Amino acid sequence: MAPDRIQERRKFPRVKSALALELRYAGCTAPVRVTTTEISLGGCYIETMFTLDVGTKLDLVMWLDGQKLSAKGLIATRYPQVGNGIDITDMKPEDRAKLEAFLNTQTLQFPKRF
Repeated sequence: MAPDRIQERRKFPRVKSALALELRYAGCTAPVRVTTTEISLGGCYIETMFTLDVGTKLDLVMWLDGQKLSAKGLIATRYPQVGNGIDITDMKPEDRAKLEAFLNTQTLQFPKRF
């Protein structure tokens, strides 16, 4: 595909930010604690050696400035022994507003044009 034809698939701009995240999924007995490397209103990316399969449904707890935000998510991408992309599929309006306020204080990362 020609560089001028590359389209960004994300609905929201992302920011580089290390936020504490707890993941729960079917079959896990304790939350998996990870840190985001990028986040947006639509999802996040985590680096982890122990990646989850695409399609895995998640309960997410995000810690933002000492506040607990909860959401539902879905593993969207998997790079074995590197990390996972997570889509946020459901979030309470008040938690979404807190995340949006945080993101508005951060430097946005836009895809590079060729």
